[in-house]
Amino acid sequence: MNDRLSLAPDAARQLATTTKTTPQMRGITPRYLLRALPWVDVEGGVYRVNRRRTFILGDDRISCYGEAGTHRVVPEDLRELPFLRGAEEGQLAELAGAFTEASFEPGQVLADEGTACDKLWVIVTGRAEKRVTGRYGEDALLEVIGDGQFFDLGSWTRCQPLPFRVKALTSGVALTIELDALNALADRDAGLRAALDAHIAGEGPVPGAEVPVELAGGHVGEPELPGTYVEYEDTPREYHMTLAQTVLRVHTRVSDLYNAPMDQTKVQAGLTIQALRERQEALVLNHPEFGLLHNIAPGQRVQTRTGAPTPDDMDELLSRVWKQPGYFVAHPKAIAAFGRECTRRGVPPVIDTRFGSPLLTWRGVPLLPSDKMPFTGSGGAGMTQVLLMRTGEAEQGVIGLRPAGVPDEVEPGLSMRDMGTDKKAITSYLLTAYFNAAVLVEDAAAVLQNVEVSKFHDYS
Repeated sequence: MNDRLSLAPDAARQLATTTKTTPQMRGITPRYLLRALPWVDVEGGVYRVNRRRTFILGDDRISCYGEAGTHRVVPEDLRELPFLRGAEEGQLAELAGAFTEASFEPGQVLADEGTACDKLWVIVTGRAEKRVTGRYGEDALLEVIGDGQFFDLGSWTRCQPLPFRVKALTSGVALTIELDALNALADRDAGLRAALDAHIAGEGPVPGAEVPVELAGGHVGEPELPGTYVEYEDTPREYHMTLAQTVLRVHTRVSDLYNAPMDQTKVQAGLTIQALRERQEALVLNHPEFGLLHNIAPGQRVQTRTGAPTPDDMDELLSRVWKQPGYFVAHPKAIAAFGRECTRRGVPPVIDTRFGSPLLTWRGVPLLPSDKMPFTGSGGAGMTQVLLMRTGEAEQGVIGLRPAGVPDEVEPGLSMRDMGTDKKAITSYLLTAYFNAAVLVEDAAAVLQNVEVSKFHDYS
């Protein structure tokens, strides 16, 4: 016996109907990048980007590696120097061995304006700034350089005075090579000497420039007009559909007996599709072959001035993608760091609603957060990048690629194919997402590199 006067809630709940949610998934993000990209339907699984012919250009970086506590140049990467593109491997190895290591500290002047440039500097780690004395004696910042960048090739090969000075912003390590080492090698090889002399004479094309179209303008009378034609690339780049794929397994006992009020197969497929789309966004950004961050032209890479992403850095990005800039894409921590820098300067970013969410904007361009942006470090400290892109096929921007149609399609570019039921009564479904992304011309995207997110300010 008990002294209760009514039915207990615990017992009453046995007769009640439970209201249930669909399975929740923490890994689902807004995937703003996939929503911002214009998607082009591709017939036949291949998308070819035809471009006007350009002169050969690498990534404008000389890679280095560490060995036994010292740093060395990767010999093959010395082909970034135009006159070494046809050099033999032995010659490159000899030059790589001639580099010597030098450490530097913040504020140290690595090279001074107007002094004879007898060394080529390669920044291994750290940041430095190029500064020049302006027309009226003012101090002007030309560029911030970082890992893998080198200076100054033109002055070094000609042994001319350096047109700027280079001052270290952080501590770091550089590798240097004397001009005598290059001349000694060129004196033993007629082909290398001819290539070097042509470079010194300025006879070679500007790397990365398009083949010119001969035109006349501003003339009067009846002069003979130049004839011309536009050259195309002989081997245009082709983008083939890549994929994200998995096999979903559902036991028939589950799908037969526990299928109400929710379809177990449909719920399982829905969560799996979400995971495939998350992987798709990560690959569009970071894949080593077609990922957007790995397809940024050398002139479109910007180094942060002080480490934290400042309005000045974002403006510099906008100066690289000035034709109809569409979106910034950044790690949430980078957006937070940028917000702090704006607050410190008293220029809070404007908030705009895009894709149903309030987003920070800079100069009217939205900052799309994505946790797929590379982030090195742990906790609140770390380094990342900020991407800026123009989007659209008509705008010669960045586009997403997907097949025009696939069998058993459940979403654009994504199929779910029944693979049958095995002897263990498990039904398998093959889920495949086909996609790719393309940067149609080099100035459609730019990236801010070496972005630090751990700088805070005292506003009291």
